[in-house]
Amino acid sequence: MRQTGSELRGVVHTRKRHHNDRLVVESPYLWRARRDEAQHRLICFPHAGGGANAYASWARRLPREIELAAVQLPGRQNRIAEDPVTAVDPLVRTLIDALRSVLNGSFSFFGHSSGSLLAFEVARELQAQGGPCPARLFVSAQSSPDVIWGGPKLHDLPEAEFRTAILSLGGFDTELIEDDEAVAELLPPVLADFRLWESHRITRAPLLEIPIVALVGQSDWRAPLATMEGWQAYTTASFATRVYPGGHFYLIDEGNDVPGFIEQTLLGIRSQS
Repeated sequence: MRQTGSELRGVVHTRKRHHNDRLVVESPYLWRARRDEAQHRLICFPHAGGGANAYASWARRLPREIELAAVQLPGRQNRIAEDPVTAVDPLVRTLIDALRSVLNGSFSFFGHSSGSLLAFEVARELQAQGGPCPARLFVSAQSSPDVIWGGPKLHDLPEAEFRTAILSLGGFDTELIEDDEAVAELLPPVLADFRLWESHRITRAPLLEIPIVALVGQSDWRAPLATMEGWQAYTTASFATRVYPGGHFYLIDEGNDVPGFIEQTLLGIRSQS
């Protein structure tokens, strides 16, 4: 998703302004738009190389009944000086400890691209520990794990080809793409995330016991609809898909009201509980 220095400064400075429609850094791993009156909490997991600020606009678009929290990983934005993660299992355990303050009440997970895989693994580990568990898992623009494991790996591509493939996914400002130095700084954490998840084997068992909703852009070459539908095999609960116009970063395209769909889904869960 598009990220600029001015956006990052605006988000960090909200700690002084106390706005509950802005993400605030609460801990190294957690940014949060705290809303004490919220009925449900949406915890978001960013895409490869992306940071918590990717969801900054959602905090303003979601209604007061939904509180937004976002995961921040090493190697990006305010943690850019830290080394990226190289193993999934320790990361999952660390995140569960780091997110304890928001793993209460009614909450759901949303992950975009590789963030979907991390959200899934965190949800499954929480289930294995006896909860608390999210009410629903939204996986966005990410093929099911069996497709990833069996298919070609982008992180094995030569540097120039990897760069071309990543930029073709979209989600970057035009001026950023035209800045070779900026792209050179951007790609290492993206490559690290692709290497992490394309090398990590996710088994089907144990199955999740919560509903999964798969969201996808209809022209996404990286995660075609057919490969998203495989997520149905990873849950014993309900499964649904929702298709939007656009490609891999369909959720930032004008007219694709993803927060609105999530609002309807989550508040529907709450009203039935």
